[in-house]
Amino acid sequence: MLFAGSDRDGVADGKITAAYRRWAEPRVVEGRIYRTNAGRIEIDSVRQVNPELIADTDADVADADRRNAKDVRRRLRGNDEWPTFLIKFHLVEGPDPREELASQSELTAEDLTDLQNRLARFDELSHHGAWTTQTLRLIQSKPATRAADLAASLNRETAPFKLDVRKLKNLGLTHSLEVGYQLSPRGTAYLNALDT
Repeated sequence: MLFAGSDRDGVADGKITAAYRRWAEPRVVEGRIYRTNAGRIEIDSVRQVNPELIADTDADVADADRRNAKDVRRRLRGNDEWPTFLIKFHLVEGPDPREELASQSELTAEDLTDLQNRLARFDELSHHGAWTTQTLRLIQSKPATRAADLAASLNRETAPFKLDVRKLKNLGLTHSLEVGYQLSPRGTAYLNALDT
C-alpha cells in the first residue's frame, strides 16, 4: 500500500489507522506486515464496504483522516465497478529486519551458500526458467527503471516480474524505489561474489 501527501505523514505519525481502497480484489491480508512509504504497518482487518453506506459519523472516516463520507468517496481511485475495501492497520515500531539484512555489505561463506541455495530453488520452481541472477544483473545495470520496462526487456509480463523481484527483496538483495528498483549492498556483495 502506498500513501500520498498528508496521508503518508499521518500513517507515519500513527494518526491514520484506516484506509479505503477500491480494488478488484483485496491486496493485503489480515495479520501480515507490509512495508509502505510511511513505514511498516500490520493489517488488523480487511472488509468490503458499500461506499454509499459510509456515514459521516463512522469512526473509520476519522481514522482515515477524512472530513466526511463524501470526502471518502471523492478520493477513491480505480475502476468504479471494483469493490471498496476498508483496511484497518497499525504502525509497526522498530527496525525492519529486511532493511537490516539488505544493509549487509559483506557476505560470509555461509551467507553466500545459503543465498545460492535459495536462489537456485527459485530458479528450479520457475515456469519460465532460471531468472534470479539475470534479474539481479538487470536491476544492477538499470536502476530506477520502471518495472514494466524491465519486464519487457526480458519478454515477461509486469505482474509476475514484480512478484519475482519481491522474492529477491525478501532476501535483502534489492530495494524498491519510487520508480523501479536498485540493488542493496547485500545484492551488490552477492553479485561481486559470483564474479570472483
